[in-house]
Amino acid sequence: MAQGQGLAGTRVPDSEKITINLGHVDLGYVDLLVAEGVYANRSDFIRTAIRNQIGRHSDITKQSVERRSVELGLCRIGRAELEAARAEGRMLDIRVLGLAMIGPDVTPELARETIGTLTVLGSLQASPAVRAALADRLR
Repeated sequence: MAQGQGLAGTRVPDSEKITINLGHVDLGYVDLLVAEGVYANRSDFIRTAIRNQIGRHSDITKQSVERRSVELGLCRIGRAELEAARAEGRMLDIRVLGLAMIGPDVTPELARETIGTLTVLGSLQASPAVRAALADRLR
């Protein structure tokens, strides 16, 4: 996903920082490959390794995505969408593989009234109040 505009004109980061633990020898091999110019840096090595593993298991992930009926990529959930669901008396079951963004104009009350479940495989961006309101519905 390229960096772009999020809800209300906020910038959407194109990645999320994670922390991993590696053994000293494994880290040494990574540094050796970086020193030899095979990879630009440790992050480049790790991103490439992850992409290779995702590609290696693509048949499993494709089947799982279809079975789970998840939305791929960026899913923006805004006030207007939730108000429309509330007006129709619908509860939303939202499943995202990627980034789910709940807009800053969404109140905790509106989120609770309209979101039945929220499953995010990746990252969720929402206000602390909305996160707290949906805590028992996050999967």
